[in-house]
Amino acid sequence: MPGRLSGKVAIVTGAASGIGLETSVLFVKEGAKVICADLNEEGAKKTAARIAATYGEGLAIAVKVDVSKEDQIKNVVDLAVEKFGKLSIMFNNAGVMHPEDDNALTTEERIWDLTMGINVKGVWYGCKHAIIAMRKSGGGSIINTASFVALMGAATPQLAYTASKGAVLAMTRELAIVHARENIRFNSLCPGPLRTPLLMDFLNTEEKKTRRLVHVPQGRFGEAIEQAYGVLFLASDESSYVTGTDFRVDGGIASAYVTPEGEPTGPVPKNFADQ
Repeated sequence: MPGRLSGKVAIVTGAASGIGLETSVLFVKEGAKVICADLNEEGAKKTAARIAATYGEGLAIAVKVDVSKEDQIKNVVDLAVEKFGKLSIMFNNAGVMHPEDDNALTTEERIWDLTMGINVKGVWYGCKHAIIAMRKSGGGSIINTASFVALMGAATPQLAYTASKGAVLAMTRELAIVHARENIRFNSLCPGPLRTPLLMDFLNTEEKKTRRLVHVPQGRFGEAIEQAYGVLFLASDESSYVTGTDFRVDGGIASAYVTPEGEPTGPVPKNFADQ
């Protein structure tokens, strides 16, 4: 039985871990061929090796890429076309959440610039070169990883990250409008708090974890595979009439601060406003 992505070719950035890893594996499971791109080359190779061990050789290629460098993104897109004949799906997922990212008064300019370079310019470059390739093959789906914090702000200060993800939402919406008649779809994935290395390294104390979870109606951190299934829908032809959306896979956090029964989902810190 053909998979949901049968015959499609995808690039996944940030493929070494978390959402990118799980999405790369799921894409191949559903019939796609995948370029697993990451600055962490060894991690990308491990993802590709996992795919090869499970589904066979030749279905995934690992590539080292710094998404903040346009020439490197262009090379990855060119590789996908060269090796697999086209580009059907671009998942601009690579991102940074720096532990020194904080509030407006304490976040240093170097942290701001680093975050914007990866989280915003990297998505722009990925979209730009994917558009060029997809025009030649009749269209495709581009998914950009944003965040629930772009919709509602972060309880734990991370100003550069939050601002960068807001930029991803705005960019995605505009591109969806501009390229709609070209059969190129753009959607933002808005994950809630996840049990991935990116967030767990940032929420490096139990107090920070509790501060984040107190708002999640489901009362737990999400898993990367749950995001991957959302990405699969946006990448597949099942979502052919879906473009320009802020696709939330967030445990309900963007819709409510409490459970349906009206009770907080965890202990509220004593100095709530100061957390």
